[in-house]
Amino acid sequence: MPATTAPAVRKVSRPRADALRNRERIVTAAREMFVEHGPDVPLDEIARRAGVGNATVYRNFPDRDALVREVVCSVMDRTAEAAEVALAETGDAFAALEHFVHAAADERISALCPMVSSTFDQHHPDLEASRERIERLVEEIMGRAEAAGQLRSDVGVGDLLIVVAQLSRPPAGTDCLRGDRFVHRHLQLFLDGLRAPARSALPGEAVDIKELRDS
Repeated sequence: MPATTAPAVRKVSRPRADALRNRERIVTAAREMFVEHGPDVPLDEIARRAGVGNATVYRNFPDRDALVREVVCSVMDRTAEAAEVALAETGDAFAALEHFVHAAADERISALCPMVSSTFDQHHPDLEASRERIERLVEEIMGRAEAAGQLRSDVGVGDLLIVVAQLSRPPAGTDCLRGDRFVHRHLQLFLDGLRAPARSALPGEAVDIKELRDS
């Protein structure tokens, strides 16, 4: 019988470590400059801050939309990681919620996310996956605080996310860094209003995830 030939082992090409570092530097520089100047900052300025050549930027991101989407997804993923850290806390459930809200503000998510509707498809699969991950985790954080009797029952995930976005940062490129000294002070005032028992009845209804997405 003829000898059987072993199937060829397919080699999987993986990005080199320096290529991964360059990509991360580009995303970090873009995040900083989008916050400071808005999404129209020249790509060569981003390359200069990242310490790479223009060709490296275009090799990683073929157009501006791809870079903006990567930055927004990166910030949303970092925010989701902050939520996972909060869920891992075993102490006070409301304190975990507070820690997440302040961490989300530090990621400047509210300065970057408005770019989604104005620069690219907001239903892109990568963006949808990042958004759904945050929504699920925040719902879990809030549910735990409510189950502990610490969070008022007439607020929804959408209420929290909308207020965090509104209070934490103005839109990108509008001198939003100047407002940093007010951010955590105002967020804490809002968080104190979420504590149970509620001191007053809220008008209207809680904002759920579906309504938040449709707004």
